[in-house]
Amino acid sequence: MITAGIDMGSRSVKVVLLDGDKVKKAHLMLPGELDADQAAEKAYDDALAAAGLKRSDVKAVFATGAGRKQVAFASEGITEMTAGAKGANFMFPNCRTVVDVGAEEGRGIKTDAEGRATDFAGNEKCAAGAGSFAEAMSRALQLTLKEFGDASLKSDKTIPMNAQCTVFAESEVVSLIHSATPKEDIAKAVLDAVASRVCAMVRRVGIEGEVVLIGGMVHNDGFVQSLKTAMDVDSISLPEMPEYISALGCALIAAERQH
Repeated sequence: MITAGIDMGSRSVKVVLLDGDKVKKAHLMLPGELDADQAAEKAYDDALAAAGLKRSDVKAVFATGAGRKQVAFASEGITEMTAGAKGANFMFPNCRTVVDVGAEEGRGIKTDAEGRATDFAGNEKCAAGAGSFAEAMSRALQLTLKEFGDASLKSDKTIPMNAQCTVFAESEVVSLIHSATPKEDIAKAVLDAVASRVCAMVRRVGIEGEVVLIGGMVHNDGFVQSLKTAMDVDSISLPEMPEYISALGCALIAAERQH
């Protein structure tokens, strides 16, 4: 039985096609000039074509993400917390704490042994605990996001950042640049600040069991290190396809509902 999960994020559309408990196809698309509903249609059709499937081959389509209500062909919408918990637990059965950090949002999720979200805390109203904050600061340093993360790993300095929003933090970064602070120290300060805000959210739901990080910030090695330090944990599990975990969770829940 084939099911589909679609994650309509703020910047991209992720589609996972699931055949039983095996991923048949994972597809990511940047909407560009397309409206959200058009982007969902195109991303889904592109994923089906790549997998050699037709819409009639798919038993159920569930959607998650900020734009899930705009996926008109989805039979059900799933919250990001529910989908993220299910996907993370599928990849790591001992997972009990999920940290989800994407472009615009960050959240901490507590999950049970079955991958059901039992509690969560998030920062939906502010990007200071999300990837776009780090991206904006990397632009201020004229570094790519990867260069930004790599640079932070070269620093052992701790520089507190007090600004609570992107606009004021950018001014703080500019001041550090003018004071000839090394780029690697500034990069670490920014990622430490993001990690600290994310950690505060996670601590509200409790840190227990295996900790799994999902979302695009998994690719930022500097952030992963900062988060590990902030949470005071020995390790954080990183899935191979972090951007697709919520879409995967959607497809898994769709399969469960069919049974």
